[in-house]
Amino acid sequence: QVPGVVRRKIGSIEVTALLDGYLEIGPEMLLGADAATAEALAAASFQAPGPRRTPVNAYLVNLGDRLVLIDTGTAGGFGPTLGQLPAALEAAGVSPAQVDTVLITHMHPDHIFGAVTPAGEAAFPNAELVVTEADYRFWHDDTAMNQAPDDVKPFFVGARKAAAAYSGRLRRIGGEREVAGSIRSLPLPGHTPGHAGFLVESGGGALLIWGDIVHLATYQFAQPDWSLAFDVDARMAAETRKRILDRAAADRLMVAGMHLPFPGFGHVARDGGAYRFVPAEWPYAL
Repeated sequence: QVPGVVRRKIGSIEVTALLDGYLEIGPEMLLGADAATAEALAAASFQAPGPRRTPVNAYLVNLGDRLVLIDTGTAGGFGPTLGQLPAALEAAGVSPAQVDTVLITHMHPDHIFGAVTPAGEAAFPNAELVVTEADYRFWHDDTAMNQAPDDVKPFFVGARKAAAAYSGRLRRIGGEREVAGSIRSLPLPGHTPGHAGFLVESGGGALLIWGDIVHLATYQFAQPDWSLAFDVDARMAAETRKRILDRAAADRLMVAGMHLPFPGFGHVARDGGAYRFVPAEWPYAL
């Protein structure tokens, strides 16, 4: 395939979806999921039961006077199906040195590992790195790291390396606030303590880039109580998911997600007592 690059306008602001690649996640990773319901949902989506190819997306926001990258993908640590963000960025006509600000929805590997080179240097040499205070504290908590399963401990190490690479231009934020131009942060805790979304508004249009509210679209819109095994607080993640799904549906708000089917733009519709994802049509013009 060609590099994953899709642009659309939100008011006067251009937002570019960038595909880093995909993970494979099975429904058994969803807490509380039952096999029969999962198989029925897969069949209803014309999919075979079993693991789903789950994209890893990032978003470049052109504010006119600055370029803002929201999340950075995985770099080279997760195998050949990932690490394609640099190629997508190049296909979009942007060099890493042109990025002014890097916003991180949370400090998991598939969102922040692409912020550093294999040598541990800043992959975006002129950019400020912006992370939430709650996530920074969690991933720098030695007690939390020591209590984590062995396969999760590298998450802590990688998050710390990324923060250290930008130590001279690292900004920590909290709450709902303007973080870069008209982009506002929106706390969405649960998946991680400081997990956040970013609301892009311009000319009466709005786009909520919601990070990891949904990992498996096939299942979690219909079953929003099903949280992922990697959620730090699964109950809070489910509560946050239902709250933001309800807001997106009620406000007819366009959303984009790091694990929604690429390019990840779309709307949330109510479907009985649950929800469904309505992908946005191809943007025919900018």
